[in-house]
Amino acid sequence: MGRGRVQLKRIENKINRQVTFSKRRGGLLKKAHEISVLCDAEVAVIVFSHKGKLFEYATDSCMEKILERYERYAYAERQLVRNDDSETQGNWTIEYTRLKAKIDLLQRNQRHYMGEDLGSLSLKELQNLEQQLDTSLKQIRTRKNQLMYESISELQKKEKVIVEQNNMLAKKIKEKEKAVAQHTQWEQPDHGPNTSFLLPHTLPSLNIGGLYREEAPDMGRNDQLDLTLEPLYPCHLGCFAA
Repeated sequence: MGRGRVQLKRIENKINRQVTFSKRRGGLLKKAHEISVLCDAEVAVIVFSHKGKLFEYATDSCMEKILERYERYAYAERQLVRNDDSETQGNWTIEYTRLKAKIDLLQRNQRHYMGEDLGSLSLKELQNLEQQLDTSLKQIRTRKNQLMYESISELQKKEKVIVEQNNMLAKKIKEKEKAVAQHTQWEQPDHGPNTSFLLPHTLPSLNIGGLYREEAPDMGRNDQLDLTLEPLYPCHLGCFAA
């Protein structure tokens, strides 16, 4: 069976800790020697045990040379970082001063445009300020008039569209009314000559076609017409027509 993975934490047992330190230290120094030989690199390893004992390895036993080189590079890097910080800080200071002066100028000009703090201005400065305000007013009026003209033109276009829609609706209403009137006219009865001849509900009873009515007993026969109204039946109409 293979070795299990060792958990990386402090070994509590002193003996085991000392044994592990000796093994790992030997392996570390061996790896340092291998990388210096294989890669032609300058390697320096310094190890202090928990009791303060020193163990070291240096390529070609030149520990002082490697440490001096390290100090030189470390110092140069610290100086570069310090110079960058100082330069950055100086740039920020200059930028802050420039922006602050610009803000102060803008605030002063704003107060002048509002008619405030004019006591410190000379006659020429006041004239320049007046000219600037006149120019600004002209530009403002020009822009205002342009917006008004555009608004009026847009409203006129909308009015034209609404008028056209109104005319179209009025035309449709007239056509609808005309169609309804024609439909109503066709539905009404026709009283022309081809229709049947209509008479009142009752007509005087005439002695037509030899038909006589019996008079009441108390009334004598006479040649007068009986004016009693009776319904006119089809046979009567035929006789009348003949």
